[in-house]
Amino acid sequence: MSEITPSQTVGPFFAYGLAPKGRCQWDPNGSYSWKETVGDNLITPDATGQKIRIEGRVIDGDGKPINDAMIEIWQADSQGRYAHARGEQPRPNAKFTGFGRSATDKDGVYSFDTVKPGAVAGPNGARQAPHIVVCIFSRGMLRQIYTRLYFSDEAANASDQILALVSGDRRSTLIAHKEMRGALPVYRFDIRVQGDNETVFFDI
Repeated sequence: MSEITPSQTVGPFFAYGLAPKGRCQWDPNGSYSWKETVGDNLITPDATGQKIRIEGRVIDGDGKPINDAMIEIWQADSQGRYAHARGEQPRPNAKFTGFGRSATDKDGVYSFDTVKPGAVAGPNGARQAPHIVVCIFSRGMLRQIYTRLYFSDEAANASDQILALVSGDRRSTLIAHKEMRGALPVYRFDIRVQGDNETVFFDI
């Protein structure tokens, strides 16, 4: 008689080969040796548009940092085009994939260097406000969770059909707030996976 295979959590098993800048205790240098296939710097030499940085913390229901989470992002380029889109003319920034991955550090902090995405097509052909899809892998989860990052300085947020599905008192959990670090725009986006003011997650 066969038995059901027990469920397994999605972390914390991704330090080796998945999360960039992986750390380990038994390496004298404090890091693994491998060539990163995907990292937290999405900016390629041919990337066009406004270069930005995204920073934030991943915290649990008690407000404590989650130090072994992995964050993935997926976004359009500055013209609102995805790297995989079919039927489009070759893009001038063909090396920009719009996909990145960052591990959290001991304080639960993650970061990405990328370009600000443009508006993309949405339901009924309407344009969506510029946004980034964010996927979170973390200990204790049976599957990853998804959310969206919107930009605080985008007027298009007011007419975004997906953002409008979220109740008004929860939308702030999807907004990254802008600050300037010299000439570089930095958007702060904290992710709370449980508890009060939990980030809104989407059923995908």
